[in-house]
Formats: sequence, structure tokens, C-alpha cells
Amino acid sequence: MIIGICGGTGSGKTTIARKIVESVGVEKVVLVEQDSYYIDLAELSLDERRRVNFDHPGSIDIDLIVTHLKQLKKGNSIEMPVYDFATHTRESDNKMTNWSPVIIIEGILIFSQPEILALLDLKVFVDTPADIRLLRRIRRDIQERGRTLEQTLNQYEKTIRPMHFEFVEPFREKADVIIPEGKNRQMLMNNLCSLIVENTENAATGAVLKVLL
Repeated sequence: MIIGICGGTGSGKTTIARKIVESVGVEKVVLVEQDSYYIDLAELSLDERRRVNFDHPGSIDIDLIVTHLKQLKKGNSIEMPVYDFATHTRESDNKMTNWSPVIIIEGILIFSQPEILALLDLKVFVDTPADIRLLRRIRRDIQERGRTLEQTLNQYEKTIRPMHFEFVEPFREKADVIIPEGKNRQMLMNNLCSLIVENTENAATGAVLKVLL
């Protein structure tokens, strides 16, 4: 069972994915984050790296994501890349990731990629207003990734916003479940966790995937 969680930058998709893993249990769910698969830019200068459009699919190693999802689906382990967002390079050591009955792949671009979309059993879109997403992005970039306010706003204006309307928002319609901002978010997350638990418990019997819609 592969679940895709998509949404714009700062929508809360990563937080939701991690809370699902925490709620269901790491022995039942493995999390694959699109952000781990940014292409290594070590051959470029730091200034050149900062000018790269990180919100375009060309910045992501889509082929490696697809390969890893297929390997996990077969029951194999993978060596997931570890990406350093401060330097825009991959670290030398990969993260060994073992198979679990449920695989969650999350990222802003996953619904726009047919190869990934074809592997998903359940597609979840996290729908959050643009102003909230921008505020979260500013806070994250400054506190966690060593960026300045000007750098984040410049990136938002030049790449994040236009790429959202090209590669994220149009694919919202691909979702089986939409999780909006607001009071219903927690309820939908709880339902999703219940769905995952039920399917993992029935996995040994070959039970058909049940979708909460």
C-alpha cells in the first residue's frame, strides 16, 4: 500500500505524514520524503545553487524515487539520500530504510509525475491557504535552513508561487482525499490512520484496499 501526500510548500503535508507515522507506528509505515531526492549540486558554487529552481521537477531525481518506491513495494530495503538544505548538496552517508506494509511518499511535485502517480494506492492532497503557507515557509527557511527573509521572499516570488500554479495546484483533482486547513483536519487525519491500521492488519489475508471517502 503506497500513500501519496501532496500539497503546496508550507501546507503541512510533511507534518501530517510524520504524525501518521507516529500514530500508526514505525513498524507499520515507512516515510519517503521528496525533499530527500534533490539532485546534488556540489559541482556548482553556493551562489549558483541558490539560483536553482527547486520547485521544478527538474531539480528532483524522479527516477530514483520511482526505483526506491518499487523496491520498497517488493519488500526490499533502500538507501535513501540525505540532503543538506543549507548547502544544497547530498551528504555522503545515505539513510538505510527498511520495508514496511505501508509506504508514504510526500512532496509538492509527486502528483505531477505520472511515474509516481501510477504507483499510488491512495492520493491525499493537503489544502492550505496561500498566506498560511507563505508564513510557514518563511519561518522554516529562517529557523531551520539558514535563509534570510529576503532570500525566502525572492524565491517565493520567482519560483515557488509560479511553480505552485504549474505543478501543484492543477493536480489537486488527482486526489482521492483532500485535507483542508481547519477544524476537520485532525478528524480526517484520524480517519486516515484508522484506514492504514485496518489495511495493515488485513494485509496478510490479501484484503482489498479500503478507501475512506
